[in-house]
Amino acid sequence: MINYIWFGMICAGVVCACVTGRLGELSAAVMGGAQGAVELSLSLLGSMCAWLGFLRIAEEGGLTALLARGFSPFIDRLFPEYRGDREIQGKICMNLSANFLGLGNAATPLGIAAMRAMQERSPHKDTPTKGMVLFVVFNTASIQLLPVNMAAMREACGSAQPFGILPEIWLTSLGALVVAVLFCKMMERRAPPPRPGPYNGTA
Repeated sequence: MINYIWFGMICAGVVCACVTGRLGELSAAVMGGAQGAVELSLSLLGSMCAWLGFLRIAEEGGLTALLARGFSPFIDRLFPEYRGDREIQGKICMNLSANFLGLGNAATPLGIAAMRAMQERSPHKDTPTKGMVLFVVFNTASIQLLPVNMAAMREACGSAQPFGILPEIWLTSLGALVVAVLFCKMMERRAPPPRPGPYNGTA
């Protein structure tokens, strides 16, 4: 379905450009967008490699297991199907910590690693589990305790107080997260029971 939507948007853009006589601007926008996508991919590549390396060091050094033990009561209530699985809980903690600090580039590879671990535990590889869906919700509407990236952009644009928006960020992000999690949990209650499989949610 998403392919049809994108195709329809492209066709609509070409038709509008032909009608308004802006084919030249459309061509320039296409080339500029393609160049920007490549530059963005290259800029994220180094960050992803670095943070995936940090994740491996944290795993080998026992940091993820320590975080998992500390946050296990909180994570057990939100992700009951991964109760006792220190590996997945540790990766979830690392991802949530990066999101709390507003480090979106760092949270991306950590989130991918957590999702991959969840998929490996799932008996149905082509179907997301309730925990995977909730984890995506947490990443989409996460609490920004210290929005480092946002503050850096504000400072680059000449803001005298880059962190002057903290109260508003805390209020809006907390409200968005509470609403999203409550809605997700409400939909979980209405979902049909999972099909039987070999994984029982423990390590």
